[in-house]
Amino acid sequence: MRELPALLRLAGPLAAANLLQMAVYAVDVIFVARLGAGPLAAASLGVSIVSLLTWSLSGLVGAAAPVMAAELGQRRHAVREVRRTMRMGFWLAFIAGAAAMLLCLFAEPFMLATGQPPRLAAEAGGFVHLLMWCIIPGLIASLLRIFVSAMGRATIAMVITLIALLVNALGNWLLVFGNAGFPTMGLAGSAVASIITNLVMVAAYVAVIQTDRRFRRFHLFGRWWRIERTRLSELFRIGGPIGLTILAEAGLFSGAAFLMGRIGEVQLAAHTVALQIAAIAFQVPFGVAQAATIRVGLAYGARDHMAIARAGRTALFVGIGFMAMTACAIWLFPRALVSIYVDTSDPANALLVVLAVQYLAVAAAFQLFDGAQAVGAGALRGLQDTRTPMIMAVSGYWVVGYGCAIWLGFFTPLEGLGVWIGLAAGLVAVSAMLLSRWSMRARLGLLPA
Repeated sequence: MRELPALLRLAGPLAAANLLQMAVYAVDVIFVARLGAGPLAAASLGVSIVSLLTWSLSGLVGAAAPVMAAELGQRRHAVREVRRTMRMGFWLAFIAGAAAMLLCLFAEPFMLATGQPPRLAAEAGGFVHLLMWCIIPGLIASLLRIFVSAMGRATIAMVITLIALLVNALGNWLLVFGNAGFPTMGLAGSAVASIITNLVMVAAYVAVIQTDRRFRRFHLFGRWWRIERTRLSELFRIGGPIGLTILAEAGLFSGAAFLMGRIGEVQLAAHTVALQIAAIAFQVPFGVAQAATIRVGLAYGARDHMAIARAGRTALFVGIGFMAMTACAIWLFPRALVSIYVDTSDPANALLVVLAVQYLAVAAAFQLFDGAQAVGAGALRGLQDTRTPMIMAVSGYWVVGYGCAIWLGFFTPLEGLGVWIGLAAGLVAVSAMLLSRWSMRARLGLLPA
């Protein structure tokens, strides 16, 4: 039972930080929606591109978590090793972030190629050209969050994300509508508010690290110009598959939206509502998965096979257990959850509500598998095992999941419900493969000698 309190001390603040980060994104939607349907559509397209790039690259720099955890598990005061890992993590954040920004310059041609109206593509492209300046500070903030979490101080990440929420809300209020004497910037104001929010997050982490005696001794920001190619390659070797895994999963759900759009507008709207509810529930097991990476990584560095098993088993119990509760809530109260986003009493929304409730029934069924695959992947990352799980994720999400979604959605009468059954099939397949690999970790040679 010693493992459970240690895991919860990490997972609780990390899950809270994940939920607060979703609230940060929600604030942007709330303010931009008041500008009208056009700006909201442009913002949605722009955010989908930038957030997908940032989310995937956060997995790349997230390789610092298992590496640092193993270093700390091997030597509790591994100051030099942690500093070098963080330094190369900064390099990786700058290099990958700069590459992502270069891709963002082609946002408008990409949207035109996907069939978006020229006016919408132009507005969204201009929004992306501003919003892309969030990528590098966002990756650095993600890396610093990993550091404080690996040090057992995940509460700091939660507090800083709460500060970011407040800063973003104030920035949108001031810049989108020009309150308190500030210029009225409209959609561009929301992008500028996001840039400021990310810079404030980085500044807050730096301030905490530089003033805390335990953190200050690592001298994280000293001699940042020194490059260690071997360590940088190690981070890329571990983090590259993590980023691609995240891209595969996020791409599955983004791709499902395109399928829904071809079926009908009401189906797409219902899909968006149901997916938002499922995404909120997912943030808790995702926080547990982040904690599992650190806890398993510490045991991996200490070469303690029993501790590895205990950390993974506890994380799976907590993650799947929480999703069992969310599954019950979604199953029992789907209309109440839909009513948070849609007026369920309005006859004009009747079909949307019926479809959203149907999709939530499938979401309730796959909650356990969603939690299992998230925590299973996090535990395997703690063993620095990322390449094979990436292959499992890509094949499970895209071959099984997307293949079933296309077949059931377009070649059977199920339509949108069939797409959601396809999503569930992908999650079931990936969770089965990842949990099987975790259970066979000793036979596969994943444990330290």
